[in-house]
Amino acid sequence: MSNGITLVLGATGKTGRRVAARLRLRGTPVRAASRSSGTRFDWSDPGSWDAALRGAAAVYVVAPRVPGPVHEFVARAEAAGVRRLVLLSGRGADTWGDSPFGLDMRSAEDAVRGSALEWTVLRPSNFAQNFDEDVFHAPLVAGELALPAGAVPEPFIDVEDVADAAAAVLTETGRHAGRTYELTGPRALTFGEAVELISRAAGRPIAYRRISPAEYAATLVAAGVSEDDAHHVAEMFVLMERGLIAATTDDLTAVLGRAAGTFEDYVVRAAAAGAWRR
Repeated sequence: MSNGITLVLGATGKTGRRVAARLRLRGTPVRAASRSSGTRFDWSDPGSWDAALRGAAAVYVVAPRVPGPVHEFVARAEAAGVRRLVLLSGRGADTWGDSPFGLDMRSAEDAVRGSALEWTVLRPSNFAQNFDEDVFHAPLVAGELALPAGAVPEPFIDVEDVADAAAAVLTETGRHAGRTYELTGPRALTFGEAVELISRAAGRPIAYRRISPAEYAATLVAAGVSEDDAHHVAEMFVLMERGLIAATTDDLTAVLGRAAGTFEDYVVRAAAAGAWRR
């Protein structure tokens, strides 16, 4: 498989760009695809799919924000001669029950599992890098992060570990076929504890405040996030408060043969790079 082309979707995103770099280091031919890459790929434009799939042996799939398109994509992948799919999903997706959160990821899982291809599903917890590369970053720099999360902890995972796992699964033939890996960090922290570690490493006061899901959605909308996306993110916190995805697992060790990196390791790297400097 390492001699075939691996198509990496979402190649400019948080995981995709890291996965692509790791595959290249392994000597695996990579086709990096996104809406802004040299190889254009847009979930809302099925006309862009076939050129991206042509000649690919494996695909790293980052699901779109809406349920449905991955089913047609998988059918086209089979027709194009793809042999392996690795899907990025979400921690404990089969425990989400009636939550409106993650319908896109659950639909993508159904599509991948229903295919005739060799498939693997990666279900990581919230990325540590959400604190310096995503929506949590600006509030931390401003001095306060307000979220609808309380005493239920989250086993944040370093996205570098997720990328390592994806690269391994994409290139190791047979070993991971039909497997679903629940990827977590080595211990769970509350958001308040995470912000305290960030504050200490950054060397300046940064506070954490708990707010309601409705307040958080309104904050996101005021910051320019669409109402649909804002409510989707807020629903994630409602789901997390159930405590069903708060436990840690050893699945990353099963894939890589090593322990997951700690949240403290991530915080030290990000703080040293000036992530939360005013």
